Amino acid sequence: MTRKAGEASEWARWLWVLLVLTTRPAAAQPSPLLPQPTELRWGTGRLALKAPLRLQITGPADPAIRPAALRTLARLQGPARAPRTPGPVLQIRYGRAGRPEKLDEERYSLRITPGGVLIDAPTGLGVLRALATLEQLPRPATTGRYLPEADIQDQPRFAWRGLLIDAARHFLPVAVIKRNLDGMAAVKLNVLHWHLCDDQGWRVESKRLPRLQQVAGADGYYTQAQVREVVAYAAARGIRVVPEFDLPGHAGALVAAYPRLGSNDSVKAVPIRWGVLNIAIDPTKSGTYAFLDSLLTEMAGLFPDPYFHVGGDENDGRQWRRNPRIVAFMREHRMLKADSQAVDKHQLQTYFNRQVLTILQARGKTMVGWDEILGPDLPREVVVQSWRGAKGLAEAVRLGHPALLSSGYYLDLNHPAADAYAADPLPAATPLDAAQQKLVLGGEAAMWSEFADSVIYDSRVWPRAAAVAERLWSPQATTQDVPDLYRRLALVSAQLETLGLRHRRAPAQLLRQMAPAGALGPLTTLAGVLEPVKDYKRHFLGFKYTTQTPLTRLVDAAPAESDVAREFGTAVDSVLAGLAAPVRPPALARQLLLLRAQLLRWQATSAALQPLLLAGPVLSEYAPLATRLGALATVLLERLAQLETNQPALPVWQMTARAALDDAQLPAGQAELAVVKAARRLTGL
Repeated sequence: MTRKAGEASEWARWLWVLLVLTTRPAAAQPSPLLPQPTELRWGTGRLALKAPLRLQITGPADPAIRPAALRTLARLQGPARAPRTPGPVLQIRYGRAGRPEKLDEERYSLRITPGGVLIDAPTGLGVLRALATLEQLPRPATTGRYLPEADIQDQPRFAWRGLLIDAARHFLPVAVIKRNLDGMAAVKLNVLHWHLCDDQGWRVESKRLPRLQQVAGADGYYTQAQVREVVAYAAARGIRVVPEFDLPGHAGALVAAYPRLGSNDSVKAVPIRWGVLNIAIDPTKSGTYAFLDSLLTEMAGLFPDPYFHVGGDENDGRQWRRNPRIVAFMREHRMLKADSQAVDKHQLQTYFNRQVLTILQARGKTMVGWDEILGPDLPREVVVQSWRGAKGLAEAVRLGHPALLSSGYYLDLNHPAADAYAADPLPAATPLDAAQQKLVLGGEAAMWSEFADSVIYDSRVWPRAAAVAERLWSPQATTQDVPDLYRRLALVSAQLETLGLRHRRAPAQLLRQMAPAGALGPLTTLAGVLEPVKDYKRHFLGFKYTTQTPLTRLVDAAPAESDVAREFGTAVDSVLAGLAAPVRPPALARQLLLLRAQLLRWQATSAALQPLLLAGPVLSEYAPLATRLGALATVLLERLAQLETNQPALPVWQMTARAALDDAQLPAGQAELAVVKAARRLTGL
């Protein structure tokens, strides 16, 4: 990059920051809180954080409270130090120890005055949630940080607010799990759904069946001591741990370790490819249930939570239908489709579910499964988790099942936070009656890990999971302002970094590792306007992934949701609104100037990157995206000139611009330019 281009780029960057700030709506006293509380009233005073707060706790024994309060004080004020004079008090009062496994109440009140802080809650769980709120409230001032005077009354809308962490596809070390638990606690998520086995791996040590970790966990597993450590760490933050051991499908790793469980002999080793492999254990053998009795008894002993997830998803029954002995079993037991003599795999899976349910109930567990397990013969006490749509959730509760929603909350699909924010377990127009609504326990965000290893996992979860957290915690009526959501997501994202999450640092480190000399700045700019392709398209765009494929390409460093692209869209909409006004507002000329500055920066980035990307194999696949960004910027600069001078867009120009827009929409390296939609709005094409 030339010195002139670098100076233009820096100038454009600062102008762009100014544009974003000037197009955001103003608020007299905007709330920094996420999730939003039930009631919030601001006062006019403030509590300076110069003097250490003195901790006073009134309540029965609860091992989580004092350590949590001390963590909060350290985050508010730094390491503990002896006060020179008596300072303000952080007073905590609660009625009884919290029982998260009983879905105990998490209601609290939080009062901040110039004289101190008072937390009052019926249970210790409410105290933990109040402390999370308190940590989001400090504000900077020239004289030091302070807490604004406030009165908060708060309680969750749903009792079950979860995050699924998939440690099966890519093993995630304990440190990754713990820091994500800290992130969950910060935004009041209260269930870690720990996906611990799949076709590609078994991740928990078994002392009874050691081949599980020896064969199926060879690339990483948790010792039983580590499992207990994570469970205790979560409990100290008011978070339950619900394990998932996926059965009878997604069983490649299980069958590789113990081939006698298989429906055929096709599995020779732990699978390394992604996709729905349709490997299922044999549910017709008595030995299968003796094995599962031993295994699930051992696993149930590691997890004290009363809920136990058995998966049950994505088994199309092909292995069962291709095994003559299994087909004969199904015919013998009249497992046939109602309209023909064809065998019905769903009935066989229901038979399997009942056997597993018996095993779990004997260990005091409530079974949870994905929505494929649902059927008229499924016992009502089984919890159904819907990933295929709200229709599945509604069907489950109509049949009397407690239910959870994950549809709309799949973070691995790389959809924006606003999409997850719009998904609601109980939307305002729900067709469910009052009794059925009570069966909706809540929901879970899900982050499957085919394209997220331990390095970049955080960046695929945060901060978007916080939008799901607010949807599940806050009153429905207070969660409608999407621009304000993004304002607060930026605040919580910064907070999460201080807690140890690496959602910003890890991608930045990847960029440093892959950038050619002198290219880090422009490469960072390009990455900032990229997103991985949506849904599961990454499997089908010319690059074959396995469990051993390093996730170190530019698509892995790109954000799941581009803040730059979203803010560019906000600026475009502001300019278009100004142009459409009967009288052009005074700010419009300035906004046009700043928008041009951003486009000039993209032009400079494109020019600087093209020779550098083509020079080496690591980044050459992304050269088309750099070229398209420059071409797109050129088209948009021309459009701005037309708008400023009230010149029409001639047909020839429209044809050229449309071709540039269509080209810019094409992915490369499983990534795509995230600014194309806003560019189409600006051009009207």
